[in-house]
Amino acid sequence: MTDYVIADETDVMPRDGTIKLHGPAGYEGMRKAGRLAAEILDALVPMVRPGVTTAAIDDVVRQMTLDGGAVPATLGYRGYTHSCCISINHVVCHGIPSETRVLRDGDIVNIDVTPLLDGWHGDTSRMYLVGDVPLKAKRLVDVTYECLMIGIEQVKPGARLGDIGAAIQAHAERQRYGVVREFCGHGLGRLFHDAPEVIHAARAGTGPELKPGMFFTIEPMINLGKAGVKLLDDGWTAVTRDRSLSAQFEHSLGVTETGAEIFTLSPAGLHCPPYAA
Repeated sequence: MTDYVIADETDVMPRDGTIKLHGPAGYEGMRKAGRLAAEILDALVPMVRPGVTTAAIDDVVRQMTLDGGAVPATLGYRGYTHSCCISINHVVCHGIPSETRVLRDGDIVNIDVTPLLDGWHGDTSRMYLVGDVPLKAKRLVDVTYECLMIGIEQVKPGARLGDIGAAIQAHAERQRYGVVREFCGHGLGRLFHDAPEVIHAARAGTGPELKPGMFFTIEPMINLGKAGVKLLDDGWTAVTRDRSLSAQFEHSLGVTETGAEIFTLSPAGLHCPPYAA
């Protein structure tokens, strides 16, 4: 049986498996953190081009986060030493920025940022196309964005978490794409990662009931080939086992009385590529 608790909006509650239900102060905090996260991803659009290093992008993310009055939640998290994750082509998630990794024509890139602003986490990621990208890669990116939004459409009071994963899985597998199981969405708020886990391949009607005040991410990782992934020796970078391309989009949202409020919508309308530089 799932336990729900009323969130303390002024302090960090323990990560104890309970699902926190937030009030107006929590929604306001998440709106501000989510907007900053989305503004950072918007600002990266003209920078994601051939010849740019992923370390240079990380530097911009860090500076924009600090300038926005926040700190990068990933910086120092479990020993991670960067301000964002940058995952390219067959990297599924948690790609590490590097001075030696230069973006190349045809790359598809996921950039994942989480500013911690006034105690609230704005967690979001978005795909970028570098130069002339093959049609099959563009199609993967488009379908992955569709998976995210189809998942969000399931969010309303009385629905189940499994409804989200079932809708995402059905849409991806109709295209014969693989849905990654090893990583999932998660609760968040004053904690970076909290209950519940949001699985992207699931059975409808299963899992905890969605209630107003719940905060969590939906972040499907969709592979052009099979669903299997493996972790590299650095302990962070996850890649597809068959070296097929992978794409991901992520939003942070809250359950409302009528549906979902997305905290990390792009203020500039740059939700899905191709973006106007």
